[in-house]
Amino acid sequence: MLVWLLHHFGPFWERLQLASSGDSRVYLTARTAIAAVTSFLVALMFGPIAIRWLSRRFRERVDSASERLNEIHACKNATPTMGGVFIVAAIVIAALICGDLSNRYLQLALVTVVGFAAIGMFDDWIKISTSKRGLTVRQKFLAQLLLAAVVVHFLAIEQKDKPYGLDLIWPIGMHGLFLGGAFAIWGTLVIVGSSNGVNLTDGLDGLAGGCLVFAGAAFVALTYLSGHRVMADYLSVPHFAGAGELSVLFAALVGSMLGFLWYNCYPAQVFMGDSGSLPTGALLGFGALVTRQEVLLVIVGGVFVVETVSVILQVGWFKLTGKRLIACSPLHNHFLFRGDHEIKIVVRFWITSALLALLAVASLKIQ
Repeated sequence: MLVWLLHHFGPFWERLQLASSGDSRVYLTARTAIAAVTSFLVALMFGPIAIRWLSRRFRERVDSASERLNEIHACKNATPTMGGVFIVAAIVIAALICGDLSNRYLQLALVTVVGFAAIGMFDDWIKISTSKRGLTVRQKFLAQLLLAAVVVHFLAIEQKDKPYGLDLIWPIGMHGLFLGGAFAIWGTLVIVGSSNGVNLTDGLDGLAGGCLVFAGAAFVALTYLSGHRVMADYLSVPHFAGAGELSVLFAALVGSMLGFLWYNCYPAQVFMGDSGSLPTGALLGFGALVTRQEVLLVIVGGVFVVETVSVILQVGWFKLTGKRLIACSPLHNHFLFRGDHEIKIVVRFWITSALLALLAVASLKIQ
């Protein structure tokens, strides 16, 4: 909407062109900031309405495989869930208002967010309306793989003729490995892995949401720099014309998560659910693929990576030895079982996430 208005208000056009950033002709920096504020206000204002609606229809059922964990979280039973509905709504509304909808990267990102949100909503609905614990692992994984494969296919078409477009890049020194056809497999795994990493982290009040604020902020910077020819050249990062438009969407992610945290901080009035964790995680993976910064994604999303690895190691170790490697996976549950207060665990994970995001962005200058 803003892009259309700016294009059609002639008296301001030349002045705005002088203030434009990178390859965006229409004031990208301002639109990025406006997107963050817009999504925050949408989430903040419509949060109470959404929570009342969700409380009548979708309430959390504490039913994990661990009896002790169920006892610890018993007080959270019947809390409204599927808060991802208004997170995604805030992101999409901000993107429609502030984004350039003719941009192919933005189009694919919106498909990713909405598509993974639909998978998450269906999974949440099954958990709440039946005695099952949602989709089976195979069903959820297959749905994610199919959607991610479609998105990556069109992304590969967009990237294939661009320098470094299909390369796996080591950020320090810009050493690249051409993936070619393997990009489709690699990209699919990146999006699905990132999506599930955030999903596994969403276990304590405000935990995933706070970490997403810092990871999203890092990708605001990474996508903006990738789309800015001069800055990309100065920092020796791959330049992709139009990639900067994704900074609008990542700013919307940051704003919506801040608005969501207003109601999700301890004690939570609403939970994110798979409808929020799956699409936001997938968006991080998509941003990494566009900017060719999958290695930095591991750093930016270090908390999500460690949480995922803790689950994999726990399952593998138990199958090999019949014993648990940590008290309970994901890792945040280990600290919970150890007796640490939920708020202490969450804040320490936030601090770690903030430091990792700063480290990732700062590493761009190391050449």
